[in-house]
Amino acid sequence: MSTVYVNVPKQPGIRKNILNGRYLATKKIKGKQFSRAFDSIRETQNWRNTFNGTEESYVGLKKTSTLGHVWLRMKELHFPSLEISTRRIWERRWMHLSDLQKYHMEEITSTVINRWIEQKKKWFTSEKYAMLGRGFAGRCNLYNELNLFQTIFNWYKGEDEFEHESFDVPNPLRPRHKKMAFIKDTPKKPDDKKIPVDAAFKFFSALPELYRDLAMLQFYCAGRISEIAGIQISNLYLDQDYLLIKNAIIWCNSSKTFEYLKPFPKNREPRRVYVHSAINEIIQRRLALKHSGCDYLFHVEGKPLNYCTIQSNYRMAQIKTGIPYTGTHCLRHGMATLARKVGGMGLDSVVAMTGHKDLKLADHYSKIDGEVQKDTSLKILEHINKLGVAEQAQVKASNVTYLRRVK
Repeated sequence: MSTVYVNVPKQPGIRKNILNGRYLATKKIKGKQFSRAFDSIRETQNWRNTFNGTEESYVGLKKTSTLGHVWLRMKELHFPSLEISTRRIWERRWMHLSDLQKYHMEEITSTVINRWIEQKKKWFTSEKYAMLGRGFAGRCNLYNELNLFQTIFNWYKGEDEFEHESFDVPNPLRPRHKKMAFIKDTPKKPDDKKIPVDAAFKFFSALPELYRDLAMLQFYCAGRISEIAGIQISNLYLDQDYLLIKNAIIWCNSSKTFEYLKPFPKNREPRRVYVHSAINEIIQRRLALKHSGCDYLFHVEGKPLNYCTIQSNYRMAQIKTGIPYTGTHCLRHGMATLARKVGGMGLDSVVAMTGHKDLKLADHYSKIDGEVQKDTSLKILEHINKLGVAEQAQVKASNVTYLRRVK
C-alpha cells in the first residue's frame, strides 16, 4: 500500500493513489476504521467532515462551486481588465448580493431569487432603514444587483475553469424578477441637463479664469469633464488645427481627488477635435501658464485637477448666476443638443461632436422632441390660418343640435 499511496500535504487522513490519481480518505469513529475513495480532493474532504459512521450521515458534495467562490475567482481573473471605477461599483452591488454567497450555483433557483428580492424589499422599505439617514439613499429598485448576478452567471458559464460544472446549470433569472425588484418610482428630476447657449455663457462669466477655460473647452468639445481635464499638451497639433482627446483622468469615488491618468477615453477610442479660433484662444492662454515638467493643459501648479475643486467652482458659478443647470455634464448635453439643431436635426453632427458609438445614446443626449413638436405645431397653425379655412368651422349656438334626454 505504501508504494501506491502518498500522503496529501496538510490533509490528515487523506492519501493519493499515484497510479490512478484517486484519493483515499480514512476516518476512525469509536475505535472503528472507515475508508472511502473519491475522484476529487473536495469530495474527499467533504466526506471526512460529514461522515459519522453511517452512510445516511454523509452529505454528498454539490457538483458546483458556491456563488461566493465564483465571485472571488471572477475578481482574480476578470477584474484586472476592468476600470477601477467599475470594480468599485460592482463591489458596492455585491454587498447586497453576498447574501447568496453560500449557495452553490445549482442551488440558486428562481425561488431563491424570489425570496432574496422579497427580503431586500422588506429591509429597504422598513422604518429601521429609513432612520439610518445620511449616506443611505432610499432605494427605488434592485435592478443593478440583478444585473450584477447576470454578469457573474454569464462569466461563470463562459470561464474555462468552471466548464465541467456549469454546462447544465440553468439561468435562474426570470422576466418577473425585474418586476418584483421594483420598490418605488424613481423621483423625476427637472430637465437640467441640456443647457442652452445663453445660459452656458452666463455660467462661464461667473467662473475663475482656470475653470472658465476648462468649462468653455468642455462645451466646445462636447467632452466629458474627465477627458478635458486630462488633455495633454503633447496631444495638441495646432499646426494641423486639431487636438486629440486621448486620455481621461480617474478620480477617487469617495475623496474626488486625482488617482491616475487613463490612456484612453470612455469608449476606448481617441477623438479628434477641430481647433477653431475660440478653442485656440483658450489653448494659448493655458500654454502661457505651462508648468515645467507637466504635460497637462489644465493644472494647478503642475498638478492635475481634482474633481472636488472643479465641482465646487462649477456649483458656485451655477448658484451665483441662478441658472437651473447643475453638475459638470450639462455642458456635454448642451453642445450635443446645439449640434443637432444646427446640423439639420440629424444625429451625424451629434456623433461627430460627442464621439458616441451608439446612436441611441447620441439621440438621448441631444433629444429635442418637445421643441420640435412645438415648432411643428406652430408652423401647422400658421399654414391653416393662411388657408383661411378655420372660420368655416366656427359654430354658433343656434346651429347646435341637442340630443334628446333619455330617462
